[in-house]
Amino acid sequence: MTHVAGKKDRLEDRSGDSLRRLATNTVVVLLALALAWSFWSNAHWMQLCAGLAFFLFGMQCLEEGLRDLAGDKLEATLARSTSTPWRSLGIGIVGTTVLQSSTLVSLMTIAFISTGLIGLAAGIAIIFGANLGATTGIWLLALAGQNFSLSPLALPLVIFGVLASFRGPTARAAGRILLGIAFIFLGIDEIRGGFSTVTENLDLTQYQVPGVLGHLLFAGVGLVLTLVLQSTHATLMLTLTALSLGQVDLTQAADIAIGANVGSSVTTGLAGALGGNRAGQRLALAHVLFNVVTAVLALVLITPLVWLTHTIAGVIGFAGNDLMKLAIFHTLFNTLGVLVFWPLRGKLADWLTRLLPDIAEPHVLIAESASAAMAVERTRARYLNRQALRSFETASSAVVLELQHLGRLSIEVICHALYLPVEELDKVSHDTALLNARPDDGYLNAETLYQQHIKGVYSDLLAFMGQMEQPDDDAERTFWVTCQVVALQLVETVKDVKHLQKNLGHYLRGPDTPARDAYVELRRHLVCLLHDVRQLGRRGPQDPGWATDLAELDRQQQAFETRFRSHVFAAVRDDRLDGLELSSLINDLGYAGRIARGLRSLLQIRAEEDGSMLFRDLDAPTETAPLVIAR
Repeated sequence: MTHVAGKKDRLEDRSGDSLRRLATNTVVVLLALALAWSFWSNAHWMQLCAGLAFFLFGMQCLEEGLRDLAGDKLEATLARSTSTPWRSLGIGIVGTTVLQSSTLVSLMTIAFISTGLIGLAAGIAIIFGANLGATTGIWLLALAGQNFSLSPLALPLVIFGVLASFRGPTARAAGRILLGIAFIFLGIDEIRGGFSTVTENLDLTQYQVPGVLGHLLFAGVGLVLTLVLQSTHATLMLTLTALSLGQVDLTQAADIAIGANVGSSVTTGLAGALGGNRAGQRLALAHVLFNVVTAVLALVLITPLVWLTHTIAGVIGFAGNDLMKLAIFHTLFNTLGVLVFWPLRGKLADWLTRLLPDIAEPHVLIAESASAAMAVERTRARYLNRQALRSFETASSAVVLELQHLGRLSIEVICHALYLPVEELDKVSHDTALLNARPDDGYLNAETLYQQHIKGVYSDLLAFMGQMEQPDDDAERTFWVTCQVVALQLVETVKDVKHLQKNLGHYLRGPDTPARDAYVELRRHLVCLLHDVRQLGRRGPQDPGWATDLAELDRQQQAFETRFRSHVFAAVRDDRLDGLELSSLINDLGYAGRIARGLRSLLQIRAEEDGSMLFRDLDAPTETAPLVIAR
């Protein structure tokens, strides 16, 4: 009945998903038709939208090209060059200046902090730097938005960009950059032409709403535009165009720029809240708080900031250039935010840690009873998300964390298959009464546990590693292969214990016989083996005597197999065991040996990959495991 009900629930879920997809697709089609009709009705509106499309596509090409050209080196620098707050600030500035996307740098930083590559205080400093680095974009847009056509410059760039795309990876990335610049230039011209016609009767300067309400109104315009366009640069380009046409004054444009700054943090905030762990959520909240508080300060001080903007513009020779004045204002209020927050970054990190404390890691991940297990969904990967795929550093750290998660689950499945509590692994000597006791009904079938807790995580790991581009570096390729071997070895060990559990449960629940005594002895050996493997894993190859203890583990396994075979064959000769019982015991001794060799191979990989610190405390709570990958 439970199986039928579960199948019915799955069918209902699929039906609901299909209806939701149909509704979403219908809405998308209707919006596309409405947009197409608006283009047919107004050619100038189509020109404006085409300009925005060119501009956004150009920004995307530019971001991708810069990332392909310098991204790996930049990401490695982002992850490693955070030893001091000032270096973290500088990394944020340089990264955003190079990639021309504060959102991308912020999302990369969230991925770094979520996988333990950097700390919260360093991440906050990078966010501050990213906001300062973002000001370079509006300076470039202001320079490009002067009253001359950029289209003639765009055409040669398109030709050279396309020609470069037929060369190697480096030339292709450079060509992508040229295409991005070309489409940005084309977009600027199209935006300027379409905007001037579509809004020719629009004069927002006459809507001078007095006081705070007027500033909030235009800041809201900037916020909404950024959320709709998903690009601060596009919002600022529209604002610069409106400013150059006299449709907004400098104060209104400044308000829109403030709102756009807040909008840029919303994407980061959502990504951190939905796709990150507690550390990522803290950093995302820090970004939102920084931008919101900076916006409030800028709105409160809008009058003196605009006055200071005029003064600086006059000093550096841009007294009559409103576009450059907006760039100056954008730099001023972001600098103001950093100056205010910089002395408070440590306290901000502490407050965020208290506000969003780490979720306590349960000592046992798998439910202790069958009824509890039936109530949960299939276990999936904890630490793998699209943000981590942005760089090898974050992807490899996420995989290490997920392997630790898979290791914990595998150990618990093995304990269930042996009808023993996980806590038994922490004991040096084991309770003889517990080992001799008949299993109760609280322990779950290993096949059920494999399907529910192992298969989903393993498949997520393989899919994640498959999505990552194959690295060129030999050490990095070796690292990926090693991770795949570890995951496969854990899964194979669980599969071996699935086979072992069938006879083990049958004989342990049966009457007291020599066959049952032999299975009790087999169970005792396996729990001792798991304890020793766990202790060796926690110590690590750098510990004195580790290699000797590993060799002793091999000797003990070989001695046990020899002794066990001798014992069961002697029992057959004495007619205490029959042929069927002997075959079961010998087969299950083989499974026990495979389990031992599987766990032993993980320790061997650990020894060979000790520099990466990949496998330390593989089955322990991940919050206590080292997260740094040092190659």
